[in-house]
Amino acid sequence: MSLDTRAARNLATTTKTRPQMQAITSRWLLRRLPWVDVRGGTYRVNRRLTHHIGRGRVSVVLNGADDVLIVPQTLQELPLLRGFDDLDALAAIASTFAPREFQAGEVIAEAGTPVTDTYVIAHGRLERLATGAYGDAQLLGVITDGAHLGDDALVQESPRWPFTVRAATSGTILVAPRHEIQQLLGDTPALREHVVRYLEETRKPVNRRGEAAVALASGHVGEPVIDGTFVDYDIRPREYELSVTQTILRVHTRVADLFNDPMSQLEQQLRLTVHEIRERQEWELVNNREFGLLHNTDYDQRISTWSGPPTPDDMDDLISMRRKTKMLLAHPKAIAAFFRECNKRGLVPGSADVDGHEIPAWRGIPIFPCGKIPISGHQTTSILALRTGEEDQGVVGLYQTGLPEEHEPGLNARFMGINSQAVMSYLVSAYYSAAILVPDAIGILENVDVSAPRS
Repeated sequence: MSLDTRAARNLATTTKTRPQMQAITSRWLLRRLPWVDVRGGTYRVNRRLTHHIGRGRVSVVLNGADDVLIVPQTLQELPLLRGFDDLDALAAIASTFAPREFQAGEVIAEAGTPVTDTYVIAHGRLERLATGAYGDAQLLGVITDGAHLGDDALVQESPRWPFTVRAATSGTILVAPRHEIQQLLGDTPALREHVVRYLEETRKPVNRRGEAAVALASGHVGEPVIDGTFVDYDIRPREYELSVTQTILRVHTRVADLFNDPMSQLEQQLRLTVHEIRERQEWELVNNREFGLLHNTDYDQRISTWSGPPTPDDMDDLISMRRKTKMLLAHPKAIAAFFRECNKRGLVPGSADVDGHEIPAWRGIPIFPCGKIPISGHQTTSILALRTGEEDQGVVGLYQTGLPEEHEPGLNARFMGINSQAVMSYLVSAYYSAAILVPDAIGILENVDVSAPRS
C-alpha cells in the first residue's frame, strides 16, 4: 500500500559514525609519563659510581619434580659472580645444585646455625623470620622463584644464618653444598681472580645506597685537618637508544579520490593505524626486554605479596620503598582483587582527580589501569609504583620531536609513493623508549594473585 522502507533508503542519506575500534584503551602510562625530547636519538643516564653489586634472579628450567636445572648464564645474577662470563665455570657451579622438595611449614634454615649450603628457589614461597627485641616472632619478608640464599656466605669465615627460612607453601629448592662451590672458586684461576676483584670492590666505603662515599667532617670543634674529597661518576653509564614501531599503510588512489565524503578515507585509515601503534608502544614500554619497566626494575625494588592477593599492607610496603610515588600501575583484575581485600577489612579506597577523571587511589596515589601488564597462567600479575620526571630522578619517557612529516610528537607518516597498481603507501613510524634514572624510581609488587575466591 506504500513505499517499502528498504527502497526508501536508496534516496536517503545515512547518518554514520567514524570507524570504531575496540582495542583502544586509556593508555594512562603514555599520558602520565613525562616525555623527554632526545635530540640525538640516544639518552645517557649518568650516575654516581656505585660499588654495591646488586642481586638478580637465577633462572631455572622445570622439566619435572626430579629434573630441575639452573640456567648457568643466570648465575651471574649472584653478586659474587656478576660480570663473570666463563660459561664452563658457570656450568660447573650449576652442576653442584641438586633439587629438593619441601612442604609447607618446613624449616629450610634456622637462625644462628652455620651456613652449610647455598639455595636457589625453583618454585614456591618462603618466609624469612627473626626474633624481635622482646622474643616475639617477626616476619621479615617473603621470597619466591629465582631468589637465592646463602651465596653471600661463600666468601665469609664461619658464617651463620641471620634469620630463619620457613616454607609457606610446598615447592622445590635447589641446594649446593657450600664447600663444593668454595672448592670450585679456589680451583678455577679465572674465577679466583674474579672473586678477589669482587672482594676489593665491596670493601670500598659506600653510602647507604652503595654509591662511592664522599668524605665529610661534622660535629668537630677547633681547627682539625679536613679531608678533601670528590664525587666519582660511573665511567660506563647506560645509554638508551630510541626504539621504533613501524608499519606501511596502503590506500588505493581510487578509494582516496572518490570516497572521501563526508570523511577522508586516508585520514580515518591513518587515525586507526596510529591508535594501534600507540597501543603497541605502551605494551613495549611495559614488557620490552631492553627497556621495558617490568624487566628493568632493580631486584632490590621488587617485593612479593605476603599472602597472595594484593592487600593494603602490600600496597603500603610498595609505596614506602621510595619517596614521592606519583602513580601506581596495575592490571584491571589486580585493581579488582585489591578492592576485594579492602572490602574484607571494611576499607574504602579513596579517589584522585586526574585531568577531570575520578581515578581510584590509595594513600592519595592514583591507581591507573593498564591491561598491558601480563597475567600468568597461575593467575598472578604485578603492580608497579613509579616516581616520574627528571627533576625527581624518576622514570621518563623518551621520544624525538620535529621529525620529517611528523603527524604527532614522536610519530611521523612519510609518503612512499604510488605503485603500478595505483596504491599509495605511507610509512608510519613511532620512536620511543623509557629510562629509569635511579633504581628506586620504580618498584614492583610481584606474585599478585588475581583469582576470584570461591563463594
